Amino acid sequence: MKFIVSSSALLKQLQHISGVINANTVLPILEDFLFEVEKNKLTVVATDLETVMRVQLEIEAKDSGKICIPARILMDSLKNISDQPLTFTIDKNFTIEITSDNGKYKVMGENPDNFPKEPSPDDTTSFTMTSSALITAISKTLFAVSNDDLRPAMTGVFFELDKKGIQFVATDAHRLVRYKRTDASSPKIDSFIVPRKPLNLLKSALPDNDDEITLSYNNNHLFVKHGTTQMSCRLIDARFPDYKVVIPTDNPYKLTVNKNDFQGALRRVSVFSNKSTNQVALSMAGSELELKAQDIDFSFEGDERMKCQYDGEDLTIAFNARFLIEMLNAADSEEVKIELSTPTKAGILKPTEQEDGEELLMLVMPLMLNQ
Repeated sequence: MKFIVSSSALLKQLQHISGVINANTVLPILEDFLFEVEKNKLTVVATDLETVMRVQLEIEAKDSGKICIPARILMDSLKNISDQPLTFTIDKNFTIEITSDNGKYKVMGENPDNFPKEPSPDDTTSFTMTSSALITAISKTLFAVSNDDLRPAMTGVFFELDKKGIQFVATDAHRLVRYKRTDASSPKIDSFIVPRKPLNLLKSALPDNDDEITLSYNNNHLFVKHGTTQMSCRLIDARFPDYKVVIPTDNPYKLTVNKNDFQGALRRVSVFSNKSTNQVALSMAGSELELKAQDIDFSFEGDERMKCQYDGEDLTIAFNARFLIEMLNAADSEEVKIELSTPTKAGILKPTEQEDGEELLMLVMPLMLNQ
């Protein structure tokens, strides 16, 4: 088998899918890309058994065939070859010879029959949304996903579908993000949990534009298609916690602050907080907000005051500053509104302005105040 491909085009496509491959895998063949050549088209597949990604590109080829090529050495060599046509020649012993304008490189491939089969999209339900809508939904929720493997349901993003819109929910039990879009909908009411890794891969592989993306799912897998890129991943088989019960419906006190000023103050003050809790106490009185942090073990203290709009009784409440900083990153407005009630009840954070067709709500649990 022989084919000719542009080195830069091949590298660009491989970079989209190389993130699937795990460094230390149980099966050596999972460290390979599967190359499938058919009628001037090359399809490259990468998998870690849970997630499969495939890309397609145009090549010159007279015959068809398959070969597994070790991913790392191929990627490393392509990064150092200037843009030019490369000729791949593969013999029946799976030896691969790559010829460039002034070089010749040899790699030992593997039998493509040993490469894991991908899941087939049977009995799927499909819906579409724009690429940028999906990227935004992933960006606004992924940071709140849990790392705790003992609670598998929380290690992914919960997709909640109905005919009116789609909700994306993530929580790690300390904070929760719910992002709603009404410009995309599903033919039926349904829900599933998508793991963190495939969502991260999609975020970097998809363009941030209005291209239409097709998402299909069945009981076990999600399939995503955009142009020549396709991904499938195994869904998390667990029940997502009933998040609606933790969202307080009545938080009477309203705090409005400039997002960047508040985030800057949190960054500065949290330097002096206890490293295990990142605790910063917020004290609201009238139009002033005081941020205070201390680490008693080292006698560190940080204290800052800033202007705010506050409607409610004087209140002091403590939060993990790192959580607040990450949540503020997800808010796109100039100001944010924080709804509060008592020092032991969750606070709700929302952007003051939201785009049409989207709604972001973030919740964060308070910490016990250091007395």
